[in-house]
Amino acid sequence: MTHKAILFDLDGTLVDTAPDLAAATDYALTQAGRPAIGLESVRSMVGDGARALIEKGFRASGGMPDPAAFEAAFNDFMIYYGRHIAETSRPFPGVATCLAALAEQGYALAVCTNKPEALSRSLLDQLGLSGFFGAVVGGDSLLVRKPDPGHIRGTLDKLGTEFAWAAMVGDSANDVNAAKAAGLPCVVVSFGYTQIPAKDLGGDRLIDHFSELPEALVALGG
Repeated sequence: MTHKAILFDLDGTLVDTAPDLAAATDYALTQAGRPAIGLESVRSMVGDGARALIEKGFRASGGMPDPAAFEAAFNDFMIYYGRHIAETSRPFPGVATCLAALAEQGYALAVCTNKPEALSRSLLDQLGLSGFFGAVVGGDSLLVRKPDPGHIRGTLDKLGTEFAWAAMVGDSANDVNAAKAAGLPCVVVSFGYTQIPAKDLGGDRLIDHFSELPEALVALGG
């Protein structure tokens, strides 16, 4: 029986999704008559889910529209992004090798992301990563999402067994705060999308490459 679990954020942690998210956001905004905001702006907006991303895009391009226009833009985003979700998105260096090594060592692996579950599964499928994970729990899978610790607990429940130890791996304050509230240590990656410097997020360990993750987990008791 597996007694240790590792939960991973998706965008900015496992996969560099910002280019495809930016393309979809700019498409939705320009369809609504707004200017495109570009990759660097979108990169700093990722992490709170798709609806929040479009809301931030509108606020950055002139303010919120009326509800009907917002819903139309959100639908445009979802359709476009669903069709182009893995055009340029790629796993960060070392991800597949690290996941394979952790699975070989007996860790149960799961994705805990604020990205909608269907989009998360589609992305993981297209990048060949789905087979590593016993559960994929998106921002719309439960009644709560990060930073609520219920998202962490719900993901562990989806793995289907009890664990003596678990940890979160992420790139944002949402990940760190959810993990801490759930009583889990959190490893922060330095290459994600956080607006706050990664070293200042309050994680228990900071890594610059996925090759460093196994050692960080052992240092935390994993």
